[in-house]
Amino acid sequence: MAHAQHSETRIVMGVIGDDIHVVGNRIIQLALEESGCRVFNLRTRNRPEHFCQAALEVNAHAIFVSSLNGEGEYWCTGFRARLQEIGMGNVLLYVGGNVVVGNRPESEVVALFRSYGFDRVYHQRPDIGPAIEDLFRDLTNGSTQR
Repeated sequence: MAHAQHSETRIVMGVIGDDIHVVGNRIIQLALEESGCRVFNLRTRNRPEHFCQAALEVNAHAIFVSSLNGEGEYWCTGFRARLQEIGMGNVLLYVGGNVVVGNRPESEVVALFRSYGFDRVYHQRPDIGPAIEDLFRDLTNGSTQR
């Protein structure tokens, strides 16, 4: 069910790096749209600058970055700094999927991506629901976990 109060929430989303996993990307898009968000899906094989440029063009409230092949660790380094350079430093920045290669403790992965400037990290979480709930909470509170 769509939430009318979020109908103007603009989300840029996509898969980072050379990752071509499109099914999860589409499921996330549909869930965000069903929640009432306006979604700008960059689809697969994106670089950080693609997300940043799209966020600037649509004046995004949030960016959802996903990775299934583990390339997130490489491609997401300095993501927040890139947004700050173009005046979009206050955009909510979320990352999820299998964002690193190998098995590591979730706390280590979360700390790593927080150091890159991400507000929320959903490493190997199969359900998009908590991320959407966090998004609406973060938008309502006007703050993030930063």
